[in-house]
Amino acid sequence: MIAKGVTLRGLEVFEALASSGSVAQTAKITGLSQPAVSQQLTKLELALKTDLIEHNKRPMRLTPAGHSFLGRARAALGELRMAQSELTVMDLAHLSALSIGLIDDFDNDLTPRLATILADSLTGCKFKLITAPSHEISDAIADKQLHIAISAKTGQMMEGVQEYPLVRDPFILVAPKGVFTQATLEQHLDTLPFLRYDEDQLISRQIEAHLARHKLNFPQRFELGSHLALMAMVARGIGWAVTTPLGYMRAERFHSEVEAFPLPFKPFSREIMLYAGIDWAGDVPRDVAVTMRQLVQRHMIDPAVTLLPWLADDLRTLEG
Repeated sequence: MIAKGVTLRGLEVFEALASSGSVAQTAKITGLSQPAVSQQLTKLELALKTDLIEHNKRPMRLTPAGHSFLGRARAALGELRMAQSELTVMDLAHLSALSIGLIDDFDNDLTPRLATILADSLTGCKFKLITAPSHEISDAIADKQLHIAISAKTGQMMEGVQEYPLVRDPFILVAPKGVFTQATLEQHLDTLPFLRYDEDQLISRQIEAHLARHKLNFPQRFELGSHLALMAMVARGIGWAVTTPLGYMRAERFHSEVEAFPLPFKPFSREIMLYAGIDWAGDVPRDVAVTMRQLVQRHMIDPAVTLLPWLADDLRTLEG
């Protein structure tokens, strides 16, 4: 049983107080008066039978118990907010048919979650969901084979298609664990082969175009159509590769054997977009885009930044 006095409002106040560092700022964030903020904190501390902040210190500091509880409180509030958004953001009962395609980067976690959210919102609707590489998804939406598509941006305008930005996904370098360091990375890249994506894939064309623009030449030895096969070869020490955080997170099984680095040459990134036929512009694609941003933030970006803190400013959701 949760202790009497531990309320959702109390948790929200404590989270805001820990982030802002002041009762006055917390009052502005929560819309409460300053005395009400103090009262909520007092009730929470009494319920937990411990001090969460050092009351005699200025500026405000969390106690060790406060630091520990903050992590749990944020996780609980995050789950509640996600549950609320999944229940309320989608209103698709009026649809008679919906076909959607997603890039295979999301296969592990996001695609199953989105599929169940959509299915719960659809009643009497013919529903189709496919996953494929970005170039195939983009071709399908351009050919009007899909109502909605989520893929990497190709850089080409598609007639009759509306765009909704979702994620900025910067390119990173992955190598066998312990082979390189950030300080010596650039000087030692030629000690292992460069592992390429299959040239038909959009991600391969984006990487090769960037390398060519900056006159970076690596011998052509390995070319792989499977992302997981590429990551497996990196893990086995066969070579290094350029991928993205979304690709890195998809290959979680290899994390103990690979190491990720910022690029040792000029950085670049790709954008993940939601595309919808112009006839579908409006609430449905916009609602799907909102849900996808929330899912990506919660299940891919937050875990990726925890593992690789240097991604914090570059890997992010996009509004639009």
